[in-house]
Amino acid sequence: MNETKVFEDSYSSVFRRQEDFLSFLHRIMENSCWKRKKVNNLRLLPITAGSALEDELRSQYADDGIDEEIISDTVANTALVLKSKDEIYPIRDCAIKSILERAGIQGSGLRRVERNVYARILNDILKVTKGEALLRISEGKLSAVLSGDCNDYAILDMEQIFLHTVEYLQKNFSGCRYMGGFYEHDMVSAIWTIDEKDLLEAYKKELSDNGKTVDDMIPMARVTTSDTGTCGANIYPMLLCVKDGKSINLGSPLKLIHKNGSTMADYDEQLKQLYGKYQQAIGKLTKLLEIRIANPINCMKEMMTKIAIPKKYQAEALELFKAQNDVWSATAHDVYLGISEVLFMLECEGASGSRIAKMEEQIARTISLDWEKYDFPEM
Repeated sequence: MNETKVFEDSYSSVFRRQEDFLSFLHRIMENSCWKRKKVNNLRLLPITAGSALEDELRSQYADDGIDEEIISDTVANTALVLKSKDEIYPIRDCAIKSILERAGIQGSGLRRVERNVYARILNDILKVTKGEALLRISEGKLSAVLSGDCNDYAILDMEQIFLHTVEYLQKNFSGCRYMGGFYEHDMVSAIWTIDEKDLLEAYKKELSDNGKTVDDMIPMARVTTSDTGTCGANIYPMLLCVKDGKSINLGSPLKLIHKNGSTMADYDEQLKQLYGKYQQAIGKLTKLLEIRIANPINCMKEMMTKIAIPKKYQAEALELFKAQNDVWSATAHDVYLGISEVLFMLECEGASGSRIAKMEEQIARTISLDWEKYDFPEM
């Protein structure tokens, strides 16, 4: 089985050691750059196997000592390149969304047309579009075409995000430990424990008072960011259940969007709020213990439908909940943990890190919903 190369659209990697994670990010930063271009100078060109454009680019890459497989991977995936005057960039699949945004196009209709038609439609719009575009080139491919206005998109160095995180956590939390991280072209994330046991004292007392088993738990923080407009530089309070190794997203994230001239100084201020935000998040989880749910099965089903969890996982989570809980009476806390089992299902399936991270955020949104609104018998 061939090893996936970093430039490939499908590339993803998991890092068990912090030094490997940071070293890899440094390598990515060295092989990446930002370029500003006039939007009306951008043109899409279709590239197919055996075409004159493919032959021309392969010859150019061979002369320049660039891996020709970059062209092969592009032909097999987006089958598009971006031209800006005399420069040509193979387009990565994660760049398509931002290209459509620059052209002001929404909807899935374009997916159904052939690539030459697709390119012609977008080019007709791009050539009359004003303003600048900010191109993200990484590992030989175009990963994003973002707004060139710093108020619309502010660059936050991905490597620095994680270096600042490590420095802050190690300085302020004596029990800080790296738990793992992943890289994909449109998202990067890592998790650390923040071993501050006093953060969980009130929560554990409430669990005990409600007759719940108080397992060993450790506070954690997940940091997620992107250079493609997928997300901001976000910090998520989380909880690790040591016994089964399952993690719970607590909601109440600290979010720094790539807009309005955001800087690393702004991110440093976000880090300083982590302890207080964690207290707030664990407080919201504790309050779920006070909310009685008379119809837990239907409430759980309605909640999962609300946050668009696929029906396959809904069914599996409901069956697991029925086997482990009182189906006639429960708390919102019970239901939330039941919904969170979907994350473990995704992990068992080998889902990508970005898919799991996005699902964590979806599930965490239920903490702040009006639970009574979803607590009714099945019709």
